[in-house]
Amino acid sequence: MSRHLEVREVLRRITASARRLLGAEYAALGVPDDHGGFAQFVVDGVTDEQWRAIGPLPRQHGVLAAMLHETGPIRLDDVRRAPAFGGWPEAHPQLGAFLGMPIVDADADEDRDEDEDEDEDGPEVLGVIYLANKRGGGGFTDHDEELLRILAAHAALALTNARLYERSRELTLAGERARIAHDLHDAVSQKLFSLRLTAKAAAKLVDRDPARARAELAEVARLAAEAADELRAVVVELRPAALEEDGLSATLASQVQVLDRAHTADIAFAADRVRALPQAQEAALLRVAQEALHNALRHSGAGRVTVTLAGTPERGAVLRISDNGRGFDPGAVRRAGRHLGLASMRDRAAAVGGRLTLDSAPGTGTIVEMEVPGA
Repeated sequence: MSRHLEVREVLRRITASARRLLGAEYAALGVPDDHGGFAQFVVDGVTDEQWRAIGPLPRQHGVLAAMLHETGPIRLDDVRRAPAFGGWPEAHPQLGAFLGMPIVDADADEDRDEDEDEDEDGPEVLGVIYLANKRGGGGFTDHDEELLRILAAHAALALTNARLYERSRELTLAGERARIAHDLHDAVSQKLFSLRLTAKAAAKLVDRDPARARAELAEVARLAAEAADELRAVVVELRPAALEEDGLSATLASQVQVLDRAHTADIAFAADRVRALPQAQEAALLRVAQEALHNALRHSGAGRVTVTLAGTPERGAVLRISDNGRGFDPGAVRRAGRHLGLASMRDRAAAVGGRLTLDSAPGTGTIVEMEVPGA
C-alpha cells in the first residue's frame, strides 16, 4: 500500500488486500464527504458490469453510511438484520456476514490523547473498510477483526501519505503555472510589444526612408523569431512528461531534442547505466532538469548545454546540467532577490531524499547536479 502515492490507487490496494487477507467474497472502502455521504467508494469482488448495474453510490443512510460516524468496528452475522439496514438495489449481490472497520487518522488520535479538550469530536475517520460473506460460510471471527484492525492502521498511514503527496503535487503545479505566467509576461509579452512598436515605425518609414524601413522590418523578423522560441520553450514545459510510458531517460532525451530544435544553443543529452527509479524521484529529476535548462537557455547566453544522467553503484542516479554561458555569483543573486528557481530545485531534491549542488561563477559557466538514492 505504501509504495503507491495516488489516492485512488491506495484505496484500491487497501480494498483488495482486506478482501484477500480475511477471505471475504466482497470488499469495499468508502471515503466520507462533508455531507454525511461518500466522496469515493471503491469495491473489490464485483465486476465493472455489476457495479454499473447497481447504480449510484450508497446514500446517507443504512449500515454503510452509519459507520462513517463510528470509530470502532461493527461485526454482524447477517447485515440484513441490522437496525440501520435500508435495503439495496435489485442488481446488488446478496450479503450476509459483515465486518466493518473505520480507518482512523493516527495523528489525530495521538493529538486527542495529548489534549482531550481540544478534540471533543474524536479522531477523524478517513474511510471505512467493509467486508461481506466469509468464504467457506460462517461469520467473521475475533481473529478476523484483529487482522482488519491492523490493516486499517497501516491503511491510515498510506492514505495520509498519499493525500499529502497529492496536495504537494497540486501546490507544485500551482507554482509552476504562476512561474510560466510570469515568464509569458516578462519575455513573450514584452517581445510582442516591442515587435508591434517596431512594425508601426517601419510602416511610417516605408515612403520617406525605405532603407531604414527595411532595417526596422529586419528587427521585426528578429523579434518574432525570439518570441516564437520563447513560446516553444513554454510549450515544452507544459507538455506532460510521459514518464510512466517511456521512462526518465527517454523523456529527457525527447525534451532535449525539442529544445535543441527551438534554440540556437547546441543542447546534448547522454545516459549511462540508468536503472528504473521510484516514480517520485524520476518526476523530481525531470522537473529539476527542465528548470536548469530553462535557466541556461534564458539567462546564461550559453552556446552549448549538456545534460547527462548516470546510474550510481547504490542503485540511484546523478543528473548533471552544465553550460558554457556567462555564469553568475550565486550569493549576489540571492542578495538581489533573484532565485532562478534554485530554491524550488533544492526543495524538489530534498522531498525525494536527494541532494542538489550548484557550481557557478562569472565567466565560468554553470553546473547543476542532483543525486537521488534510488529504491
